[in-house]
Amino acid sequence: MASDIPASDDISPARRQTAGPVAASPAAVSTAAQDEAVEICRDLVRIDSVNRGNGDGNERAAAEYVAAKLAEVGLQTTILESEPGRTSVITRVEGVDPHRPPLLIHGHLDVVPADPADWRVHPFSGEIVDGSLWGRGAVDMKDMDAMTLAVVRDLLRSGRRPPRDLVLAFVADEEAGGRLGARWLVDNHPHLFADCSEAISEVGGFSYTVSDDLRLYLIETAQKGIAWMKLTVAGRAGHGSMVSDDNAVTALCEAVVRLGRHRFPIVLTPTVRTFLDSIGDALGIEIDTDDLETTIAKLGPIARMIGATIRNTANPTQLNAGEKVNVIPGEATAHVDGRFLPGQEEEFLRQLDELIGPAVRRDWVVFDQALETGFDGPLVDAMAGALKAEDPAARPVPYMLSGGTDAKSFSRLGIRCFGFSPLLLPPDLDFAGMFHGVDERVPVESLRFGVRVLDRFLAAS
Repeated sequence: MASDIPASDDISPARRQTAGPVAASPAAVSTAAQDEAVEICRDLVRIDSVNRGNGDGNERAAAEYVAAKLAEVGLQTTILESEPGRTSVITRVEGVDPHRPPLLIHGHLDVVPADPADWRVHPFSGEIVDGSLWGRGAVDMKDMDAMTLAVVRDLLRSGRRPPRDLVLAFVADEEAGGRLGARWLVDNHPHLFADCSEAISEVGGFSYTVSDDLRLYLIETAQKGIAWMKLTVAGRAGHGSMVSDDNAVTALCEAVVRLGRHRFPIVLTPTVRTFLDSIGDALGIEIDTDDLETTIAKLGPIARMIGATIRNTANPTQLNAGEKVNVIPGEATAHVDGRFLPGQEEEFLRQLDELIGPAVRRDWVVFDQALETGFDGPLVDAMAGALKAEDPAARPVPYMLSGGTDAKSFSRLGIRCFGFSPLLLPPDLDFAGMFHGVDERVPVESLRFGVRVLDRFLAAS
């Protein structure tokens, strides 16, 4: 449904903000913009935009905050709601060359739940402790939202213009698959993005320290497909004291154990092969393709993320059956988080059905494509140049994300999508563990670094 916030989804050139005649130049971002990114991130963390799934979420307050920040520098925004409270904000910044296709920068405003009792610092306080900004969304992904806002606001305040148009999208519902956010926007308002050729968003451009004079920066060029499923087994209901040879709980648990214990075969996609070659060269080790897990285990904090990109996976996450201890239920259900590699969709489904067996009904909760693109082209060159300008020890490399992002939706419009949310991280930070984890936090200096890199990147893109 349309929002009742007065807005138009017409962001044609006649309505776009003109930032002035001066083209953006590298390293022009102000110190004030770097400070502002930190403050904006703190503000966003303090806004409750928790997404509990199944339609239970509300991004409106965060969307209104973002829209106000954009309006302060003269940008007109399109504010749209798929359902009440499920709010997304889109705007366009005019670049120097109107004939070039725009670059899309997209970020989600929702976050997963967090229990304050489990955290050292309250997850919605936005406090800065030990040099880091703590809170749910600090890395997933209100940090990138804040950096984007700070850079664009600085561009417009200083009268600079990017080389080409920028389309900014701050969207709802990414944490539940994007049905009420990016997917809804692509299905219902594709003209807002249809002329974009490339996009950047979360979970890429972060550092992995090899030594004092070498840091790999992992740029996401691929991500696994999503196959969230509900498994259902029907049996014969009865009294719990009776012998039962048709127990739905037993049959379901047997299927879940088969699935959860299974290790799918290793399959190396082009992105993962390139990453492993790069990491082997950087570490001075030979990659043993017969024992990849041992090699990957040496990667420290990113080992879990990389380890999940060499095979398909299926992790049982929920079980439900029965209402009373002495009643055998007639039905039992389980939910499973499945992820498949690019090019492996059909094989994954075949393996899945073989494992769960014919007695189990499988229904999709969310099913979305895997993505993979090459690590080449002017946009990749601009990413690499911006990183190296701010960190001479930088060596950009491609990698595959084990999860999924809204890139899955925007890529349906033919947009080439990358993960590029640049952060220079301390070597001992468990960055992968920050996503949906307890004590999520981002170093303040990492945010400041990201603002400088993004500014350079936009000037060269």
